[in-house]
Amino acid sequence: MARLEVSDLDTSYGMSRVLFGVSLDVDEGEVVALMGRNGVGKTTTMRSIMGLTPPRSGSITWDGKPIAGEPAHRIARLGIGYVPEDRRIFPEMTVRENLQIAHKPSASSDWNESSVYELFPDLRPIADRPGGVLSGGQQQMLAIGRCLMGNPSLLLLDEPSEGLAPMVIASMLERLTSLKQTGLSILLAEQNLKFALELCDRLHVMEKGSIRYSATSAEVTADDSTLKEHLTL
Repeated sequence: MARLEVSDLDTSYGMSRVLFGVSLDVDEGEVVALMGRNGVGKTTTMRSIMGLTPPRSGSITWDGKPIAGEPAHRIARLGIGYVPEDRRIFPEMTVRENLQIAHKPSASSDWNESSVYELFPDLRPIADRPGGVLSGGQQQMLAIGRCLMGNPSLLLLDEPSEGLAPMVIASMLERLTSLKQTGLSILLAEQNLKFALELCDRLHVMEKGSIRYSATSAEVTADDSTLKEHLTL
């Protein structure tokens, strides 16, 4: 049984329906990508899983337990962490304070300030710098590190490469690959195909609130013409 299972998810913002029967799953230690252009429903899918935008219908289970419609703080306590596209770091707090405020010890893993600095060494020399003055890449590292301080079992990453310079994207890919090797499950929303293929085990392409194409990274690498056709619709 997959750790996360999403089935026939429909979500609306007021009268505007955004998701139409979205189904996906994430296994233990697996990295799965939601691909597609802006506005296709990737972020809404993640917000629905996290409890920030409750679904209108459908089911979400985590370790076999239904969580659809539960408030975000309860879902976080179950072991699901969320890094939004806009990062949401505390701009007036230092890097160290941003990390420390999110720390939640866990019996199964123990991410702490030192282990975050090992994953993102660029954060260590700026530990006393306010979050609001950091570069985009530094803020993304901090946002992921802060989420890890809660010791999640599943990490939801929304557009981790968005707005980053090519060299920073390469570094982020290397760091996330290291994170994958720890056995952490990851679901990410992404538009950068190369980034997703190098990191993920499976990919889903979304269009108009539905998943229209699914494949393993190996299948796409062998023949990416179908995927590219879906991504350019």
